[in-house]
This record gives sequence, C-alpha cells and structure tokens, in this order.
Amino acid sequence: MDPEKAAPVFESLHVPPVVLAQGGVEVLRAIIVDGDLHVSLRRAFDDPEPWGMLIADVTRHIARIYATESKLTPDQVIERIREIFDAEMDRPTDPGTTSAIS
Repeated sequence: MDPEKAAPVFESLHVPPVVLAQGGVEVLRAIIVDGDLHVSLRRAFDDPEPWGMLIADVTRHIARIYATESKLTPDQVIERIREIFDAEMDRPTDPGTTSAIS
C-alpha cells in the first residue's frame, strides 16, 4: 500500500444509549461520499405515512442542534429545511436511483 495514500475512513455515528439498553431496528442510514448521498433504508412500516412523522421528528432534531450551535432559532432552521424540501420534491436536482439489496 502506498504510504502517501491513506485508506478511506468511514465516520459513523454513535448508537443512542437507549438502543444499547433496549434494542431496536435501524430504519435509515444516510452517508455522504464525495458530496453524494448514499442511503440504506428498511421499509419498516406497513403504510408510508409514518415516514412523514419520522422525517418531521428528524427535522426537529436538526433544528435543535443548529439552534445550539449557531445563531439560528429552531423555527428558522425548520423553515429553511421546509423551503428546500418543498423545492426539491417539486423539482429534484438529482432524483437518484433506488434498488433493494437485502
């Protein structure tokens, strides 16, 4: 192996403590590689509606993180995410592809 070229590093997130204590099922993993999004997901629900709730809950978590680490309020973050979400749903910049692997 070329000493000048380091092996790729994957920076994964920690599993929440409650999961280690109680177990659970991972339903979504999103990874950025060279600016591109790569997703693994499990259908997880009989109906697609709970995904709307999941996306809303994740958005609120994102808003709280930004509010703690920037000058933005949670409402400002949510509004910015909602604007881009709506625009991207109406006119995707990259619709991507999806295939079932497992």
